[in-house]
Amino acid sequence: MAIEYSKLTKTQRLAAFLITVGPESAGMMMKNFASAQLELICREIAQMPVLHASVQSEALREFSTIVSNGLSSSLGGVQFAQTMLGQAKDESEAAAILNRCAPVTTGAGGEEIRHMDGRQLFTLIKNEQPQTIAFILSCLEPKKGAELVSLLDSEVREEVLERFGSMDGASQEAMAKVAKKLNPNVDRRGPQQIAQRSGGVKACVDVLNQLNKDLRKTLITRLEERDTTLGEAIRKQLFFFKDLIRLSPPDLQRVLREVDMATIPVALKGVKADVVDAVLGALSKRAAQSVREEIEQLGPQKIKDVEVAQERVIEIVRKLEESEEISLESGDEDNVVI
Repeated sequence: MAIEYSKLTKTQRLAAFLITVGPESAGMMMKNFASAQLELICREIAQMPVLHASVQSEALREFSTIVSNGLSSSLGGVQFAQTMLGQAKDESEAAAILNRCAPVTTGAGGEEIRHMDGRQLFTLIKNEQPQTIAFILSCLEPKKGAELVSLLDSEVREEVLERFGSMDGASQEAMAKVAKKLNPNVDRRGPQQIAQRSGGVKACVDVLNQLNKDLRKTLITRLEERDTTLGEAIRKQLFFFKDLIRLSPPDLQRVLREVDMATIPVALKGVKADVVDAVLGALSKRAAQSVREEIEQLGPQKIKDVEVAQERVIEIVRKLEESEEISLESGDEDNVVI
């Protein structure tokens, strides 16, 4: 529920103003307050939800002569209070004040979001800012995150993934605020601790891997155009069937030991000769000859069936890489998997 500035107390209005000007400027102003006053103000800041542009404008109009255009939503909260106090007080005194005034956070909001299905989430967040949607992604499992991403408009989708891939992490407190903003009733189930996911390149790759091939390819290209560094980092962690040639012979042999032999001929159907040669070279002579004969005997295969077989191999690669049984990179930087 949106805050009405006219209904705020004087202390709450001051808190809104300090959030609007940012933690560094607020910290400089707070140096003139006594510790007791600081505690009262910090308590309000730590409990204040997202401030929309209209509330920020009212706060600026009341507390200053600054005319501010194009204000975006601003987050208050414990993190803001901590940063601001760091500007105003020494470390020990700032910590003591924060411990007295900060509310206990539980992460119940993030849990509520996690239990919604993709379409329900989309209905709630489709008109939100990309940064808010990126926060939502940070507490979803990759499959559900991919479902949500696939429902977004193309331009929004690209910006959301760019922000999500660049995100260091999302705090429980921030997630709870976003969840409560989307649904005021999220806290009625009581406090729950959840294992908070986060954003970043690896999380972005996990979501991309759950999308269909064409959409994933398009998004990777667009992300590279929007942010070259992020795009390159994402490509380094993605793995495609053709990248089997990048594995060392021992690692490729380790992968193939886990693959059903009936899958290999179908997976190799129609791929480039260098990939076929690499795979067959990692098999025993007898097994390689058998696979080669099966490929020749296979009739036309549906593209979907070939992709399913290839995905089975890729899943094994990912599993073995995650357990550190194989490496997707060689020692030479030029041979990093892309």
